[in-house]
Amino acid sequence: MTEHPTEPRTAEAWPPPPPALSTPGTAGPVAAWQQPGPLAPLASGPVGKVRSTGTCILLTVVTLGIYPLVWYFQTHEEMKRHTGEGLGGGLALVIALFFGIVLSFLTPAEVARLYERRGQQAPVSAVTGLWTLLGTFIVIGPIVWFVKTNGALNAYWRSVGAVG
Repeated sequence: MTEHPTEPRTAEAWPPPPPALSTPGTAGPVAAWQQPGPLAPLASGPVGKVRSTGTCILLTVVTLGIYPLVWYFQTHEEMKRHTGEGLGGGLALVIALFFGIVLSFLTPAEVARLYERRGQQAPVSAVTGLWTLLGTFIVIGPIVWFVKTNGALNAYWRSVGAVG
């Protein structure tokens, strides 16, 4: 049967309701948004490590700027293992060594994707990289970038079960 513009349409649920999940110990199916506790991660990989922002800044000073390379490698590797997507540690390290400023934009963009995969608003984005690019002239810019980016990453890891 073809539908004519003058005929009333039947009521349809739009958007369709989320799929029901069968959970142990419940009387029946439960929608994903009705599950208690934090949102379940949409990734099957291991959860990353929470890193103290202050300790990372101190390690950067003590190692004369070498620690950020370690931080880039470790965080990008953890994000890739967690989601199966992203740069990974090796590529992040190569980019850091040869095109360092690019990671100022790529890292917060990858952190943002972690949040977006779960349907949450990301506290950082690629635009956060402007803190290092333009903020270098006021010296504090890279510190603001790191505090924002590492803080958002730590908050995400905590939300999926990391302790720290």
